[in-house]
Amino acid sequence: MPSTQGSPTVRRLRLGQELRLLRERRKITGAKAAKELGWSPSKVSRIEAAKTMPSADDIKAMGQLYRTGEEKLDELFGLLRDADQRGWWEDYEDALPEEYTRFLGLEAEAIVQRSWEPQVVTGLLQTEEYAREVILATRGITRITHSGVRSRVEARLDRQQRVLRRPDPPEFQVVLDESALMRRFGEPSVMRAQMEHLLESSLLPNVSLRVLPLDSLHPVNTGAYIHLKFAGFDDVVYLEHLYTAHFVEDLERVAGYEAAFDHLRSEALDEDESRVLIQRKAMLWQR
Repeated sequence: MPSTQGSPTVRRLRLGQELRLLRERRKITGAKAAKELGWSPSKVSRIEAAKTMPSADDIKAMGQLYRTGEEKLDELFGLLRDADQRGWWEDYEDALPEEYTRFLGLEAEAIVQRSWEPQVVTGLLQTEEYAREVILATRGITRITHSGVRSRVEARLDRQQRVLRRPDPPEFQVVLDESALMRRFGEPSVMRAQMEHLLESSLLPNVSLRVLPLDSLHPVNTGAYIHLKFAGFDDVVYLEHLYTAHFVEDLERVAGYEAAFDHLRSEALDEDESRVLIQRKAMLWQR
């Protein structure tokens, strides 16, 4: 089940989605709704896309136009109140890219998270030292201050506590390519500690960790991605690039990423075999 507090990011998306569905059920176009309300068409589309927060008066006006009952209107006002809350990730907005903070808002209410990572250990399973070295490694191509590095590390550790260690954690399925266990960040001692942390994390009841060995078939030629599943809300896939990130929301494409993950997972070692491989890597990093 999702957290009882909920994520304001998800509430904003749900509010926009509900308003769009109410309009479509009345067979009213966005342009006609805007004309009836005395708004610009862009205001209607931005509210429905959760790019603009409506006011209580906006909700009331749209509810009247769409002939919404009192019970539904109360639900919309409830979503508006929740959407106006502040998420924990907003404390780090100055240090994190905008797309990533939106992802954190969505992640906060996901009931299942599926992560494919071919290059580095996935962020939710990183140690503090490893995370710092991964972030420092980007300073050759991006300008990050010392305080910026510190803020990003703190955000990563805070994220781990609020996602994996919360009372109602999501089911977390991760497939790591073996190369992610071999790419050195920092001193060998950092890598060994990271391997040991992976072993410990893999024993959490909500975590399923599998490794795709280098001598296995590589069935999906794609970079890292995260597939989020929600209760009562459409799935979203998050793709991170060198300088940008974007979300895949088209249902057919999301289904393709889901099938790709299933394929990767089927080719990977099972959980016990993966722990054996990680243990071997930990011993190698001791040298």
